[in-house]
Amino acid sequence: MKHLRLLNYVDEVARVGSIRRAAERLNLTASALNRRIQDIEDELGTPIFERLPRGVRLNAAGELLIRHIRTQLADMSRVRSQIEDLSGFRRGTVSIACSQALAYELLPSVIAAYRHEFPLVEFEVKVRDHADALRALAEFEVDLAMVFRPSVMADFQVLASAEQRVVAIMAADHPLAGRPSLRLRDCAVYPLALPDPSYSGRQLLDEATARSSFRFEAVVESNSFEFLRNYVRFEPAITFQIEVGAPATLKERHGLVSRPVDLRDMPPARLAMGQLRGRALPVAAAKFAEQLGRRFTGPPVTSTSEP
Repeated sequence: MKHLRLLNYVDEVARVGSIRRAAERLNLTASALNRRIQDIEDELGTPIFERLPRGVRLNAAGELLIRHIRTQLADMSRVRSQIEDLSGFRRGTVSIACSQALAYELLPSVIAAYRHEFPLVEFEVKVRDHADALRALAEFEVDLAMVFRPSVMADFQVLASAEQRVVAIMAADHPLAGRPSLRLRDCAVYPLALPDPSYSGRQLLDEATARSSFRFEAVVESNSFEFLRNYVRFEPAITFQIEVGAPATLKERHGLVSRPVDLRDMPPARLAMGQLRGRALPVAAAKFAEQLGRRFTGPPVTSTSEP
């Protein structure tokens, strides 16, 4: 299918913004790849890339073409998966964009269970923030995206969702660890290690404190939840995460506990798994989405740590 190879060439150049770098990734010479691009432009009767001093970028015609190309490539991936499925095998690659909370325990456990049943399926997991996860979905970089507090996006089709509370994470011997739930005003007395403002959980916290008479002052701020979770082991500080990122094993692994934030301060918000609307998923991705969806809509995704 030589035409698919040409489509891949255009897609790769569009993704990296450079014919030279795309050629290196495709194991071609830059001149050979440039000729292929020019052949496509000659066939269309118009350029699809703007040539810049340090690379290329899609022009208006190219933007129209790349959407068609990515749809074609995604459809072919689905057809290949279905053909393989006819022979009794469960093959293919499932690509997922998710937040750090899901990468801690939920997603590894579900992927491992799926691969136990279908060991020929491979996975690509990209840990992204909310906006990048949805962008990757829209650009056909991933099959599925899992985001907390999904923004309104016409192309995002929710396949499963679950309500998630925000929890406070602290050392097991922290003065607040013995309480069944926490008010934010009580947390504000202690050092706070907070996710940066780009994360939905932090935005929920900021919205809650904006309605109150106290303010949160972070002693540490980071875009890494792994760093924040580890930091509170070394200072009587508190960090925050959604439930799915704070499983009961926190105490066993790190000597930490999680306590839900009182619903009077912060109501739950939605964690959603979805795909690009109108896209027919490859067989492996569709089957995995069904399995993961059962974890969303079945028993609670996580349980908070016990004292």
